[in-house]
Amino acid sequence: MKHALVTGAGGFIGSHLVARLKKEGFWVRGVDLKFPEFSDTLADDFVEADLRDQQVVRDVIDYRFDEVYQLAADMGGAGYIFTGDNDANVMHNSATINLNILEACRKRFVKRIFYSSSACMYPAYNQKDPDNPNCAEDSAYPAAPDSEYGWEKLFSERLYLAYNRNYGMDCRIARYHNVFGPEGSWNNGKEKAPAAICRKVAMADDGDEIEIWGDGTQTRSFLYIDECLEGTFRLTRSGFTGPVNIGSDEMISINGLVQLVAAVAGKKINMRHISGPLGVRGRNSHNRLIRDNLGWAPSAPLRAGIERTYQWIEQQVIRSRGRNIESHEDRAPAR
Repeated sequence: MKHALVTGAGGFIGSHLVARLKKEGFWVRGVDLKFPEFSDTLADDFVEADLRDQQVVRDVIDYRFDEVYQLAADMGGAGYIFTGDNDANVMHNSATINLNILEACRKRFVKRIFYSSSACMYPAYNQKDPDNPNCAEDSAYPAAPDSEYGWEKLFSERLYLAYNRNYGMDCRIARYHNVFGPEGSWNNGKEKAPAAICRKVAMADDGDEIEIWGDGTQTRSFLYIDECLEGTFRLTRSGFTGPVNIGSDEMISINGLVQLVAAVAGKKINMRHISGPLGVRGRNSHNRLIRDNLGWAPSAPLRAGIERTYQWIEQQVIRSRGRNIESHEDRAPAR
């Protein structure tokens, strides 16, 4: 039996990754500050611990794992990353985790590590045109990410590559593009655009108006969780180091995303555009490198993933309303 370690196993991608590894017959240890929020973990051993602590990391990496998936990070959606209020925590926490994990793996002779970087490390100057963003892997330099989150990701990419060169490690690096799906954050301030819009539409009545940050013409591509996992495993077990994009190249505007979610919900939704954190004007995965090196690239249509995600978030909204009604009834005075 092969053994895998998943850090960030209590998060959205990490919990799905654990489940996929178990289906493949791995013994899995998961580590995170918290257990998964929406379902029980399938990890054989789940360690609830802080990976910023060197001793904790040494304790969980206690033998030579066959595969390590490093997804632990301090992150969130635009409301968390782009306000500037969380920059120090984002950089310190994530960098500390990566430094600790790499050094502990080196000492335990664990060579194959997957590191989840982000498309947020791409230069802002190449993403000003919403219709023609440049996110090819070789466009990363001269570096100019639009957030401290992106700068930390870029630093950590270089850290993993340095360990490959200097210590004979066999790390793999992927730049994720806006991963979404069921069991992701949807109402805690760290949710990303697909979840936030699904929540707003689910809470709205037919013909209602919802608020959208910016003018809605900013563009993105969004990757469904199943394809994220497929790309992750293909890269980890390949002879290609990366960094490489793992993302969809089906670009859509935020206004278009609202219209798509509304169509899935069967509702007419109006938009009111307000000021708010936006990030870059355009971003889309460039997939030539992944096709050339892995013979594969994400291809599932965005609508298919939105249909599954909307259904799940709609269920969460209904349950949340039910709990609120019960709570209100519990507080009501006896008559």
